[in-house]
Amino acid sequence: MTQRTLPEWMSYIESIHPSSIVMGLERTQVVRKALDLAPSFSLITVAGTNGKGSTCAFLEAMLDSAGYHTGTYTSPHLLCVNERVRIGAQNIGDAELCSALARVEVARGKVPLTYFEFMTLAAVVAFEANGIDVGILEVGMGGRLDAVNVFDTDCAIVTSIDLDHTEYLGSDRAAIAREKSAIFRSGRAAVCADPAPPAQIGQYANQIKANLQQVGREFGFVVRAEDWDYWQTGAERLTLPMPGMRGAFQFANASASITALRLLSEVLDVGVDDIKHGLRSAALAGRFEVLSGRPEVILDVAHNPHAAANLAAGLHARPCAGRTLAIFGAMADKDIAGVIGAISSEIDSWLVCDLASARAARSSRLKDEVERQANSPVQVFTSVAAACTHAFASSGPEDRLVVFGSFVTVTDAMLAWKSSRSEQVAANAQR
Repeated sequence: MTQRTLPEWMSYIESIHPSSIVMGLERTQVVRKALDLAPSFSLITVAGTNGKGSTCAFLEAMLDSAGYHTGTYTSPHLLCVNERVRIGAQNIGDAELCSALARVEVARGKVPLTYFEFMTLAAVVAFEANGIDVGILEVGMGGRLDAVNVFDTDCAIVTSIDLDHTEYLGSDRAAIAREKSAIFRSGRAAVCADPAPPAQIGQYANQIKANLQQVGREFGFVVRAEDWDYWQTGAERLTLPMPGMRGAFQFANASASITALRLLSEVLDVGVDDIKHGLRSAALAGRFEVLSGRPEVILDVAHNPHAAANLAAGLHARPCAGRTLAIFGAMADKDIAGVIGAISSEIDSWLVCDLASARAARSSRLKDEVERQANSPVQVFTSVAAACTHAFASSGPEDRLVVFGSFVTVTDAMLAWKSSRSEQVAANAQR
């Protein structure tokens, strides 16, 4: 087999299966067995409609503070594929990721893995090669038929349950809850951070005798102006600092993370100081991420109504003296009307964009949806970069730009912002 660079590997693994999404565990299970992948390290699996990435970031930061050698697998990535696989709280290097991909390629034979299946197996190969103490695996979609679910977890977390990927997971919350609860394991710890989960979560946990802890029932939180309390039935109440990641929804994600670690306390010793440090230090790009400078730029990958409502709440809690301009691009298979409706009250002006993706909704459709639901001006742009250039030039220092709608939208805005900052630095240097 010829040696490939990482970009060559990415092109290759995108080409070996005719579809980007194919539900089912059979292919991944066959290759897992060929690789003899049976992790001996502790494993935490995280599913949910929203909040998965933040929960993984909290877990990683708390465990890292406690001195554990962690492996974290998340998706999708923003700027580089290395973001998906983290060893010791650092993105994996190109050579190491290529080595893991090569091992999967040898083991798979003629099994046509999807991109996500290939990356999931490569991540666990890399974890084993690095001798990690604890792995954190983020489910890509759903749970029952997601590639991550071929690995037995010590603790399964379901962060939230809402409508997304309905063509694969079902058309209501009950159906989606059934898919996500399938990451629970018999006799193992399970955590649900959804404040009002469908009954299917508890029913499946009871059926397989998982040790389920639900927010508002076995654990919860009380938020004050400067700090907050975490509580768990039969355990010490903790007074904790505000999370470094912004948004009221982060308290549920943080509480789920703490609960998971407490349930695993016999094998993972994470102290209160480690929890506090992890809360402050955990960070995740593109989740209510506030970029420095004026006008203020807020990046959020919110791409469904539930996430858009959380973003709207965050904007409302962070008053702006000027206008709030939305730079919005979305995928065609999303509930675009629901996303716009959830956040329109917080937006003064819309800049809708075409995206360089075959799955993307056309800007003309976005414009029509905004005009139907929002009494705000709307402009159309051929790219996120064009919208950002216009927004940077036309907004004042008291305004703010909110970029959301998909990972692609946020990625393109990050690149445009970095380019703009570089140009400013170059211009200042010439003065």
